[in-house]
Amino acid sequence: MPEVAPPAAAALPDPSLWQLLHPKFLIARNRVRRGEAGRGWRWIALLGIAAVFWSLAMLVLVRLLRYFKGTPEIGALLAGKLLGLIFVSFFAILLLSNVITALSSFFLARDLDLLVSAPVDWLELYAAKLLETLLHSSWMVALMAVPILAAYGYVYHGGVLFVLVALATAIPYLGIPAVLGSAITLVLVNVFPARRTRDILSVVAVLSAAGLALLFRLLRPERLARPEGLRSLVDFIALLRTPTSAFLPSDWVQRAIMGYLTGEPAALPFYLLWTTAAALIVIGAALHRALYAEGFSKAQESAHGRARGELLAAIGRRVFAGIGVVRRELVFKELRVFFRDTTQWSQLILLAVLVVVYVFNVKYLPLRGEGITLFLVNVVPFLNLGLSGFVLASIAARFIFPAVSLEGRTLWLLKSSPLPMQALLWSKFWTGTIPLLVLALAIVGVTDALLEVTELIFLVSIFSITLLTFAVAGLALGLGVVFPRYDTENAAQIPTSFGGLVFMLVSVGLVGAVVMLEARPVYTYLSARALGTPMEPATMITGFTVAALLCLTATFVPLYVATRKLERLEL
Repeated sequence: MPEVAPPAAAALPDPSLWQLLHPKFLIARNRVRRGEAGRGWRWIALLGIAAVFWSLAMLVLVRLLRYFKGTPEIGALLAGKLLGLIFVSFFAILLLSNVITALSSFFLARDLDLLVSAPVDWLELYAAKLLETLLHSSWMVALMAVPILAAYGYVYHGGVLFVLVALATAIPYLGIPAVLGSAITLVLVNVFPARRTRDILSVVAVLSAAGLALLFRLLRPERLARPEGLRSLVDFIALLRTPTSAFLPSDWVQRAIMGYLTGEPAALPFYLLWTTAAALIVIGAALHRALYAEGFSKAQESAHGRARGELLAAIGRRVFAGIGVVRRELVFKELRVFFRDTTQWSQLILLAVLVVVYVFNVKYLPLRGEGITLFLVNVVPFLNLGLSGFVLASIAARFIFPAVSLEGRTLWLLKSSPLPMQALLWSKFWTGTIPLLVLALAIVGVTDALLEVTELIFLVSIFSITLLTFAVAGLALGLGVVFPRYDTENAAQIPTSFGGLVFMLVSVGLVGAVVMLEARPVYTYLSARALGTPMEPATMITGFTVAALLCLTATFVPLYVATRKLERLEL
């Protein structure tokens, strides 16, 4: 019999980088094109908010940079030092964000089961996931950098070529922390199971951010604005000429940009940025080829949990014995869900450090000495009330606004049970409001005590921050139901959604309105104390009453609307 040649083996498909990224592009495009009622107005509002943010940031920076530019000898040094500090902060944020994002992109994403088992080249997979990690972790920093770089280019007349200079520095600057974060995550996953690594990374990231915040506070950068504390002008100029971080990409970016803007361009910073980024990509790809298969295999292991004791549950039952069984169990459920997720409770560490930094900033305010009047000492803590309200709004956006959306698919169980939706909402309200109120009273009480304000200003601050806490919590929970994200996989994505931006806009407007309503009564009281002018009781009563009614309305109306919407919700 004649021999028959075997059939030629079919060539295995080799997907390109674009084919791996194309599904992500289609998903993003479909979300934009999805025809929902009012979606066009949402985009208009989002673009409007971005335009307002960029305009305000540019306005402040332009005025500051013009002041620096008008200072002979040291103006450019001050501008460069400010830019270096900004990009040092950005680099720390980018590195921490990339470490956490890389865990989801490389090991826990839903499409990895298909991609890893498919005939996909390892280098194409690494490049696709690296780009995905870079985009998800860097878009916010990139948006914040746009008005900053635009202000520098405008004040120092950078021209059209400055856009190319900015891009030539921004691309490697964003790529370096992405590669470093992915490599760190890859090594950790090979040591710990990926699902346990996520918990470890959350705590490590928060502790690192907390350490960075404390370090920045201990450096006391306000010395740059008060050179009289230095022994001579020579010491001050030497301090300005000292690199902020000579071995970090942030310093290379600062030197490249300021060198171009001041007419002294240098090629070395660009060379350092691009060669470092290229070398790290090569090292990261080698680590990916050597360790990714084993790391991905370990990522399929589940984390081992351990049963909790009944001691805390018994104590909790005694503490909450007077609120009824249903409300008590709902509160327990919220506490268990919160502390079960490490990415949630670990942020309390960062929050505590930021509060300490905030109090230190107030302590170092120059409100003692010649020229400091009683009026100024009492006005500052009143204005501090507005800043404290903004801090509360930011915390509520992170912890209270996503409360209902995080129920996700389990909401059908709550809806099908005889549980009233009003009880569910109020349990979430009190669980989030009480810790927020304790924090608010601590911030305002400690700062007012450090500033030694009068008794009336102290009482006004406590009264106002209490009402604002209830109002901000009510707005957060109500708007969280009006703009839900039940299908999200990450709680951190909910505050940055359209509903989160609406909540921040409304809450900041509420805080501003309360401060404005109380400004007239406070001014009347301080004028009477300092200048001996007559008091106006009617003005004071009217201002505080309207502010209180506004806060009560912002508390109960959103909760009422949210209750009705949950009751009409069809799953």
